[in-house]
Amino acid sequence: MDQSNKKLWTKDFITVSIINFTITLIFFLLMVTIAAYAVKEFNASASTAGFVSSIFIIGSLFGRLGGGNFISKHGSKKTLFIGLLFFFITTALYFVAFNLPLLMIVRLFQGVALGLASTATGTIVAQILPPARRGEGIGYYSLSAILATAIGPFVGIILTQSFEDFRIIFLVDTVLAIICFFLYFLVQVAPMTIKSVAMTEKKGFHLSNFIELKAVPISFIALLIGFSYSGVMSFMTFYSEEINLEKIGSYFFIIYAIVILATRPFTGKLLDNKGANIVVYPCLVLFAIGMFAFSNASNSITFIIAAALIGIGYGNFNSVAQAVAIKVTPNERLGLATATYFILYDLGLGIGPYILGLFVPAMGYQGIFQSMVYVIIISLVLYFFLHGRKERASRKTLKA
Repeated sequence: MDQSNKKLWTKDFITVSIINFTITLIFFLLMVTIAAYAVKEFNASASTAGFVSSIFIIGSLFGRLGGGNFISKHGSKKTLFIGLLFFFITTALYFVAFNLPLLMIVRLFQGVALGLASTATGTIVAQILPPARRGEGIGYYSLSAILATAIGPFVGIILTQSFEDFRIIFLVDTVLAIICFFLYFLVQVAPMTIKSVAMTEKKGFHLSNFIELKAVPISFIALLIGFSYSGVMSFMTFYSEEINLEKIGSYFFIIYAIVILATRPFTGKLLDNKGANIVVYPCLVLFAIGMFAFSNASNSITFIIAAALIGIGYGNFNSVAQAVAIKVTPNERLGLATATYFILYDLGLGIGPYILGLFVPAMGYQGIFQSMVYVIIISLVLYFFLHGRKERASRKTLKA
C-alpha cells in the first residue's frame, strides 16, 4: 500500500495530540505567570524570577535524558503513564509551595514529569505515522503544542489580570492535569521492537544509550533558536508594560498561533516533498526580522507584525527541526532521537530566561531582544554547515 495515502488522523494520533496540548498548555500558562508570582509573593529579583521560570525546563532535561532510554527498554506507553501520573502529582504540589526554595523544587520535578510525558507522546506519534508522511504528520502533531503556546499564555495573563489569588491558576492547572491523566487510557500503541533496540545499546555507561548522535546537529540549532525565543515567553508581561503595550501584549501569542495554523499544513508537505532547506532558511530569516521588529516595537501595528513573523519563522522551524531529527534516525532509536531533540531545545529555553535576566538591569528588555537577532543569524549560518549543505548534496545525488 502507498504510504502517502495512509491515514494521519487516527484515534491514537488525535488522543496523543490532545494529551500533548494539555501538558504544554499547563507549561506555558505557568511559564508566563510564575515569574510575576515569584516577584509578588517572595520579592524575587528579575534574575531569580527568571530562574524560577526556567528551572522547570531544566527539570524536563533530566526527564528527557532518562526518558529516551526508558522508552527503549520499557516502551513508550508505560513511559507516558508514569510521566502523566507524576505530572498530576507535581502540579497539585504548587498549593503547598510556601516559599521560594519549595517553589523551585516543585517546578524542577514537574519539569521532569513533563520531560517524560512529552518524550513519550513524541515517540508514540513517530511510531504510528506512515514514514512517508512523517514531516506532514509531525507538523500537524506539533500544532497541538503551538495552540498551547498561544492559549496558555493568553489564559495565564487573563487569569492574573482577573484574580489576585494565584491559587486560581494552580487550580486550573490541576484540573487539566487530571483530565490529561485519564486520556492516557484511550491510547493504544503497538510495542516497539525491544530486540532491535537492545542490539543498538552498549553495556555500561555510554552516551549513545541516552542520546541519538545523528540527531545532535539539528538539535543544537534548535538549542540556539530556543534560547533566542525564551525571553519572549518569560518576559512578555514585563516588556509589554515597559513599552506601554500591555493590552496588545496579551494577544501576542494568539496572533503567533493563528499564522502557524495557516502555514503549518504547507510547511509539513514541503518538508516531505522538497526537504528541510526550503523551509528552514526562510523561517530563520523571518524569525530574525520578526525579533528585530519585536525589539523595536513602539505601537500595536509593529507588535502584531512581529508576532506574525515570529510565528511563521520560529513556529515552523521548531516542527521541521523535530521532523529532521527523526528522519535521520533508525526506527528503533526514535525515542532517543525525540529525547535528544528536546533535551537540547529545552536547554536553550531553560537557560535563556536566567542568562537574559542577568542582563536586564544593564540592557533593558529591548536591548536583550535586539541582541537575539544576532543569535538567530548565527544559527542560520550554523544550520548551513551542520545540516543544510549535507541535505542539499544528498538531494542532488537522489535526483542524479
